[in-house]
Amino acid sequence: MPELAKSAPAPKKGFKRCDQGPEEGGKKRKRSHKESYSVYVYKVLKQVHPDTGISSKAMGIMNSFVNDIFECIAGKASCLAHYNKCSTITSREIQTAVPLLLPGELAKHAVSKAVHNAL
Repeated sequence: MPELAKSAPAPKKGFKRCDQGPEEGGKKRKRSHKESYSVYVYKVLKQVHPDTGISSKAMGIMNSFVNDIFECIAGKASCLAHYNKCSTITSREIQTAVPLLLPGELAKHAVSKAVHNAL
């Protein structure tokens, strides 16, 4: 009887061997870089409440919130620039858009802080 050549056992389905490098002519996959505001949210949290932490789920919610607010302000500023027949969004459009989107005292505070930090 012919003997079967012994080979390494086949890996289980769904698992890949870690010690294998890229295939011939292939390139290594780069990790995709996901941008977020988590570093900045954390820094502001530590300025306001130094002894308070934040969970990753809460950080995800804050990141979504910042993205949504950014998109709203940019959209409104774009409309204002279009009304004025300009093709550029300037700080003037942003300063006009913020009070239209944020309520009362929050808008005044946001604009004054932004102007103060820009100087």
